[in-house]
Amino acid sequence: MKKILFILFIFVSLFSSCTEENSTPAENTTQPNKVLLLKVDYLTNTFQGGKETTYTENSNSFTISHQSVPAVDFGNIKLKYNEINQILFDGDIIWMGLGQIHYPQSMLAANQFEALLTNDVVFPTTNFHHILPEPNLSNNYNQVWMAVQNLVKVRQYLISNPTGVVHLYLYTPSVGIGNPADWKWIILMKN
Repeated sequence: MKKILFILFIFVSLFSSCTEENSTPAENTTQPNKVLLLKVDYLTNTFQGGKETTYTENSNSFTISHQSVPAVDFGNIKLKYNEINQILFDGDIIWMGLGQIHYPQSMLAANQFEALLTNDVVFPTTNFHHILPEPNLSNNYNQVWMAVQNLVKVRQYLISNPTGVVHLYLYTPSVGIGNPADWKWIILMKN
């Protein structure tokens, strides 16, 4: 009987050692939370540059609110990533003058973004969301989108977040007798 118990003990020990996993824990597969900001000229629909920012706080959603001070003389607009309470854009709006962008202060030039040399055109699967639409202005989002849709970064964002909303804001740093040559489309995407 002792031999049978001993053999059974060895058998159970061998069996349990075979089922143990000797692998390391799985790596964290969540991707970092990134936002891509792109700038496009209002009159020519020419891509002018942008910035990709990585955040330590994670969020699956991406809603943008605005805080604005009307341009009686000197105004301002801030766009905020609500879920993580981070400013994405901050710019002056000057009556009969010209404001400037305070954040982001540094953007990469357009020629520092890799573009695909292909004739295919991609659009977001969801519609564009215009932050503070201007009813009296031509808001042809497709023309704006054509300026950036061939960028490798844009395609990567569309692949990593296929149902993500593309947010657009028309930044008008000059108002009153504002000069549309100063105006810029700001495009915001989350990965």
